[in-house]
Amino acid sequence: MTLASKILLGFIIGIPTWFMSCFKSNKVISSKSMVNIEQVQPPTSFFDLRATSIDGEEILMSHYKGKRIIVLNVASKCGYTPQYAEWQSFFEKNADNFVVLGFPCNQFLGQEPASNAQILEFCTNTYDVTFPMFEKVLVKGTGQHEIYQWLTNPELNGWNQEVPSWNFCKYLIDENGRLTHFFASGITPNSTEFIEAIQ
Repeated sequence: MTLASKILLGFIIGIPTWFMSCFKSNKVISSKSMVNIEQVQPPTSFFDLRATSIDGEEILMSHYKGKRIIVLNVASKCGYTPQYAEWQSFFEKNADNFVVLGFPCNQFLGQEPASNAQILEFCTNTYDVTFPMFEKVLVKGTGQHEIYQWLTNPELNGWNQEVPSWNFCKYLIDENGRLTHFFASGITPNSTEFIEAIQ
């Protein structure tokens, strides 16, 4: 099979995923709809996890204790890529109480093919991103990063099993390290659903 054939086949296989993600782009799942968050005591804590920054430094998630955390899986060649600007603006306005963590991923129609250095340059030059960015990871399937293992496994986080369906899915974690919400790709900082979740 030629390279062009492989690319075409990958595109065709990816179309149903993309199509379904469009219909579920405003999906929100809250721990309140699943369980009483006050009663959730996850077997492991988000603050026990670690990840490598986009410039190669190991970062403990405990570094963000006391803030509410938004975890995004990001990509540079996606229809949702302009959300970088929206989340950067949110981060700047709310840096005392919130942190946004960006995790590049190339699992959705190959929309993040760049190297970590290229991704950092793109985010900085195009969207003036200053919120923490991490090295490119897998957010689902074999080799899934430990951050996303925790976010998507109810045996670890206490309730949620929703895996990213496309680029720019979001997870909201409270000041105590408890996962409280999942938001699909279409939800932005200005969406009513997000605003209500953080009030």
